[in-house]
Amino acid sequence: MTTRALLAASAIALVGCGTPAAPAPGTPIPEAGTSPIRVLAVTATAGFRHASIPTARQTLASMAADTGEFVVTATESLGDISAARLGSVDVLIFVLTSGELALDAAQKAALLAFVNGGGGFVGIHSAADTLYEWPEYGQLVGAWFKEHPWTREATVRVEAPAHPAGRGLGPSFRLLEEFYTFIENPRPRVQVILSLDESSVGADGDFPLAWAHTVGQGRSFYTALGHFDSTWSDPRFQAHLRGAIAWTAKRE
Repeated sequence: MTTRALLAASAIALVGCGTPAAPAPGTPIPEAGTSPIRVLAVTATAGFRHASIPTARQTLASMAADTGEFVVTATESLGDISAARLGSVDVLIFVLTSGELALDAAQKAALLAFVNGGGGFVGIHSAADTLYEWPEYGQLVGAWFKEHPWTREATVRVEAPAHPAGRGLGPSFRLLEEFYTFIENPRPRVQVILSLDESSVGADGDFPLAWAHTVGQGRSFYTALGHFDSTWSDPRFQAHLRGAIAWTAKRE
């Protein structure tokens, strides 16, 4: 049996940004005097490396500068995942990470302690295609990637329009994406924010795409969107991420 199949049988999936010029209706804005959310964005890869990583980094930086809601430091260094460094941030984002990142036991413990102690975690797209050999990471994200059977324009349903990551997106929207499916459906243990309209890809089934859940005293959010440069440039995706960052930082 393969490693992924073993993980599928044993892992328990748990339940967890913005237009520069015109914020989406209902997107949270910091109160006067509130310090910006401190974000550490990790883009390290040990497997497939997305061509959209430079666009992702630039988009997060532009969103931070234009909205003032958060400040972001992007890094490729896994050394930044430490108790000391995480102690200086509010939200850790795994942006298009992949593969078995070389984290030692102390780093893994620091990451889990950060979230369990009240920190925020956001995983984007192939963050679900990362660290299959670390079961607690799969629990943190909520599910591991299985395959991407549809790379096309399709309809995304907004299941939680009142959630900060769903506000202002309408009941549904069309998007060109590489749509993921997962080893285990996380729905029983998470709040699903977005899902794929299966009829728009000629399929049957339940396909969550973004979800939120709590982990100890902290919060975790995952979105399967983010494969293409065009997704990162889309104001709806940016609003989605702004809401995710605010929610995980408890600033919604």
